[in-house]
Amino acid sequence: MTSVATPAKTITIALAGNPNTGKTTLFNNLTGARQHVGNYPGVTVEKKEGRCRHAGTEIHVVDLPGVYSLTAAAVDELVARNYLIEERPQVVVNILDASNLERNLYLTLQLIELGQPLVLALNMSDVAQRRGIQIDAARLSRLLGAPVVPLVSTRNEGTRALLDAVVAVAQGHAPPAPAPITYGQEVEEEIAALAALLAQDGDAQHGDARWRAIKLLEGDEAVAAGISAPRVSAQVDRSSARIEEALHNPPEIAIADRRYRAIAELCRDAVRSTPEPKRHLSDRIDALVTHRWLGMPLFLGLMYLVFQLTFTLGTPPMDWIDGFFGWLGSTVTGWWPSGSESLLQSLLVDGIIAGVGGVLVFLPNILLLFLAIALLEDTGYMARAAFIMDRLMHKFGLHGKSFIPFIIGFGCSVPAIMATRTMENRRDRLLTMLVVPLVSCGARLPIYVLLIPAFFPHALQAPVLWSLYILGILLAIGSAKLMSITLLKGETAPFVMELPPYRLPTVKSILLHMWERGWLYLRKAGTIILGISVLLWVLTSFPKKTVFAQDYPALTQQAQQQLAQDQEALDQRLQELEEAEQAETLAYTAAGRIGHAMEPALRPLGFDWRIGTALIGAVAAKEVFVAQLGIVFAVGEADESSDSLRAQLRKQYSPLVAYCIMLFCLITAPCMATVAVTKRESNSWRWALLQFAGLTALAYLVTLIVYQIGSRLPLGGA
Repeated sequence: MTSVATPAKTITIALAGNPNTGKTTLFNNLTGARQHVGNYPGVTVEKKEGRCRHAGTEIHVVDLPGVYSLTAAAVDELVARNYLIEERPQVVVNILDASNLERNLYLTLQLIELGQPLVLALNMSDVAQRRGIQIDAARLSRLLGAPVVPLVSTRNEGTRALLDAVVAVAQGHAPPAPAPITYGQEVEEEIAALAALLAQDGDAQHGDARWRAIKLLEGDEAVAAGISAPRVSAQVDRSSARIEEALHNPPEIAIADRRYRAIAELCRDAVRSTPEPKRHLSDRIDALVTHRWLGMPLFLGLMYLVFQLTFTLGTPPMDWIDGFFGWLGSTVTGWWPSGSESLLQSLLVDGIIAGVGGVLVFLPNILLLFLAIALLEDTGYMARAAFIMDRLMHKFGLHGKSFIPFIIGFGCSVPAIMATRTMENRRDRLLTMLVVPLVSCGARLPIYVLLIPAFFPHALQAPVLWSLYILGILLAIGSAKLMSITLLKGETAPFVMELPPYRLPTVKSILLHMWERGWLYLRKAGTIILGISVLLWVLTSFPKKTVFAQDYPALTQQAQQQLAQDQEALDQRLQELEEAEQAETLAYTAAGRIGHAMEPALRPLGFDWRIGTALIGAVAAKEVFVAQLGIVFAVGEADESSDSLRAQLRKQYSPLVAYCIMLFCLITAPCMATVAVTKRESNSWRWALLQFAGLTALAYLVTLIVYQIGSRLPLGGA
């Protein structure tokens, strides 16, 4: 009597495949909104997980990083392989580009060697048909010992058939396993010798003995690190030498050659191609967008459109959000009678509401940015853009894709750092995110707008502003070059990627991509920013000053008596007294005291404690610097167009000091939102704090040089 397998209530499946095979689109089709994104432990490689339900089975879907092989030469490959070996999902869905089957099957053969239960998804079947490629799915299934399901993920065709196959394989209904690949007598003898030793010694390493033996012969460092027996290492050396002597190739080349031969035989048996006389549409478009002379202007034009979309269309919703939190702050303030403000009110309005508002105000930029990037990525253009820029950026130790975060950084460093996710190599991502804040963002513009008209004649205002932007770019490039030969030494990742065909992206995929990035920003960066905003509120609120240099209540009463007949003069006098009391109160707080403590270190830059105190507030956001100056100089609420504040600044500082202030604000540590996002994207406080400290030190050094040289020239006069 035969038993019938009971359907599994919950199974875990992993999606594996080469980059640009439509894996993310399939993942979105399967999971929809039931997905979340994080990082694999200890690395910055993204981990996508989601859930779906089919035929009474709950399916947990893990989208592995796109890789070309499981050799573990890169972090993505190691992460994908470790997940398969250690987590052992019930089914691995291997997504194949049907129009490039031969290239994709290299990973498939490695998955078979790993002993994983497989379902093969022949994606882009429509593209293959248009190119005259006919694949015998049934024959390919018999040859590979796995179900083969044709798919067109952009139209969500074949998804149900794929899930049927997944559930069947999870229940144990799969084609007979194929015979393992044979690597020829010379290699097979050495594999057998190594496998026997591994089985005897029982080294603590996942994977069967044959698979580990192959990996050791391929020179896989991750597998070699798990081998403790000296005689196994000695056997690897002997076997490698014998294979090279017999075949005149290192073992890794001999093994790869045998895999490619097996792939060629599979394709001869299961694939038929009809010659296609006309050029593909992708080829015709590429002739234009990667043209030696036209490619760059087209790229810059598209980047300009991305910039406009992100920061021009984003301005109205940013203003709405800013206005809402301003209204909310005023409403909460109104809950307390005039003159009876409390610490709770200040915490709610100046700490929590201002902190949350400072985070949410960037959300339109984040969403619009990743809408644009998702369009460029999913259509296939992003790979071309990186190809165009790679040669220029490579000279400075940067990757071609680094140019996109630099462009976005002119608006805001937060989405610019998040845009480094388009780079696969960890070194290139770190290098880019560390120097992107040197590009002058929009938050610094209020500082420039305040100081440049106050200190420089009209003819010099545009050149001064231009010099700051150019200097930021030069410092970013120079810093990247320096770090690429010191701290982040190594070669920039070359382009070993294949340019994918142009595709029409799905609305669902783009919206999900946009939302998941926005949610990450709110959930991760938002919580950190809120905490820091409350901390800054504490620093600017405590300790409370009770004894003042002047008797402000008495002076207020005196002004009301003396100027009772002149309401305008009375209002002006009362405002002056209120602002003077605020300035004295701030100087007594922890932030003010830190400003005084910083003054000896800031003097060589031409700064005093007032500038130091304002710089502390600017840690939360660069725009806060202007408001803090307004409090310190007792001119009340100030913005970049405040004439009274400009007048006070002209009394205290020279044009050289003003330029040094702007220079320091350009280079110094980025705002807390940037630090938080750097921590999130690098998955380490080490890099975030290094960015904070390094840029502060660079700002001090450059400003010191400029001020000390400038003060010895005629331009340094007040």
